[in-house]
Amino acid sequence: MTITRDDVLAARDRIAGRVRRTPLLPPGGRDGVWLKCEHLQHCGVFKTRGAFNRQLAALERGDLGDAGIVVASGGNAGLAQAFAARELGVRATVFVPESAPQVKVARIERYGAEVRRAGREYAEAYAAAVAHAAAEGAAFAHAYDQLEVAAGAGTVGEEVLEDEPGVDTVVVAVGGGGLYAGIAAAVRGRARVVAVEPQLCPTLHGALAADRPVDVEVSGVAADSLGARRVGELALAAARAEPPVSVLVGEDVIVAARQELWDEYRIASEHGAATAYAALLSGAYVPTDGERVAVVVCGANTDPATLA
Repeated sequence: MTITRDDVLAARDRIAGRVRRTPLLPPGGRDGVWLKCEHLQHCGVFKTRGAFNRQLAALERGDLGDAGIVVASGGNAGLAQAFAARELGVRATVFVPESAPQVKVARIERYGAEVRRAGREYAEAYAAAVAHAAAEGAAFAHAYDQLEVAAGAGTVGEEVLEDEPGVDTVVVAVGGGGLYAGIAAAVRGRARVVAVEPQLCPTLHGALAADRPVDVEVSGVAADSLGARRVGELALAAARAEPPVSVLVGEDVIVAARQELWDEYRIASEHGAATAYAALLSGAYVPTDGERVAVVVCGANTDPATLA
């Protein structure tokens, strides 16, 4: 299954008024580069868009009963689904691995979701969430590989081209690939996509090499938000429909990009959110003369005290 722009436009209309239209900063410190400030979204992350789209679509179909929504995540996806559920009056259950940071668990609980710990790794929490959905009749929300979730994320790309139709290229970080798949659908035929991954989390690279999603080893500074062990089917379908410019960036340049976003723009981004910007900072992607580039800064769930 491939996401279409129609899916993204339907998501845009569905979530209007529920999410923030985040600003697109014009070129400043780096000539020719716009910054899509999605770190200013509710919950500090783009995933709030997909969470609202998933839950609102399920409500429209009558798929959300007393058991509500269930998701597996120890991080941003759990926060987003819990926040959307609170706003919509929906019951939410979030399965997290035992290793999930207590600070994130506490925040999910503050949004009113029930948190259940299951297993030592995400895969075990995911299996428990799927089993819960089947047993209780809850609607399952995937963290990234689900059409409504990814289409909601794609509204980021739609907004970029609405605000600046002359943008030639959208640069986006890839973990599980939901944001990439959605943006690729939104801008297909109108702008190219540069898909940026940490060298230590090469899920899309691995899938493109094998022509199927495969498990890869993940680690490094951006693994907390880009550390899915395999890219989703939707992301691979998007890459087959229109191959992206796919690049890898190293640890040092991700750290440097995060610091530069702070120094130049006072943006306190996650390492994962700085990964897209790192492609330009490192020269992993070099725009041509006159190319108009927009970089998505997709998350702000970080400790500002770690920025100098």
